Amino acid sequence: MPDFNGTNELPLEEVWDKICHFVTPPEWAIFKPIISEIRRLKREKNVVILAHNYQPVEIFWGVADYTGDSLRLAHIAAEKQLPNVLMAGVYFMAETVKIVSPNTRVLIPSLDAGCSLAESVNAENVRSMRAKFPDAQVVTYVNTSAEVKAESDICCTSSNAVDVVNSCTSEDIIFIPDRHLAAFVQEHSTKRIHTWGGQCDVHNVFQVQALNELRWLHPDIHVLVHPECPSEVQNAADFIGSTSALATYIREKKPERVALITECTMSANVAAECPDTQFIQPCSLCPHMRRISLQKILKSLQSDQFDVQVAPEVAGRARSAIDAMLRVKHV
Repeated sequence: MPDFNGTNELPLEEVWDKICHFVTPPEWAIFKPIISEIRRLKREKNVVILAHNYQPVEIFWGVADYTGDSLRLAHIAAEKQLPNVLMAGVYFMAETVKIVSPNTRVLIPSLDAGCSLAESVNAENVRSMRAKFPDAQVVTYVNTSAEVKAESDICCTSSNAVDVVNSCTSEDIIFIPDRHLAAFVQEHSTKRIHTWGGQCDVHNVFQVQALNELRWLHPDIHVLVHPECPSEVQNAADFIGSTSALATYIREKKPERVALITECTMSANVAAECPDTQFIQPCSLCPHMRRISLQKILKSLQSDQFDVQVAPEVAGRARSAIDAMLRVKHV
């Protein structure tokens, strides 16, 4: 997957070879000059593009310098002294980069690229949970606003949530905001988990019946599920993991057929790298991620928009929660 740091992008003919099964020739004729101009501008302006795994293939393979899940992108932002970053992802991800790298200029191509989870909870909700469970530590999923992170003791991602919770000294944990991820963590922890009732609109729609139908049609299929899916869907899976963990499973196990029960844009990105695996799945697209496009990335680079800012008093407290997460060993 891309890890180019803006200097060693795949030649455009190799990008086409990667994505030709997911993009039509007429679409490629439109995308190709835009990709070329984005590459030129990011070098001219010294901008690094970070792209989440849910971005479409033309962004993921065409213009991204670094790709991954939220944890990987957070690590990159924390470890590298980058003067300018463009986040091809949703707004809370851009906020997180700004929090961990306050001297970095962070652009996001669309202010409408939000998140149903992030919008399900606010700072006052966290304070009310603390009042209800005064001895609990607050573990907050990174899919939240900077103000919510600032009210937390430590953040987590789907890939390290269990490790983060088990690292806490308190036996009582307030887990915010995803109830399905909280249930997954509870299965792997002796802590008492008190959760907010949030859910991801994309992952919450998957149902066990669809998985059963897939297994009936394809008895050899590997069903891989993201932990933001409902518990009954998780229980029907062959493997549960973050987006990066799901991709690693496919690369290492090389299953003949797989169902990726997560945001379905990711299937094309992994399939481009693993052409011998057949991807069969029910589909759920994130409307927020789809608000990022090549055209909007180009406009963002041309106009230096939109510049993400976080109030210093909020950023400092949120940074403490993110730093605490980054110190947790991922096992």
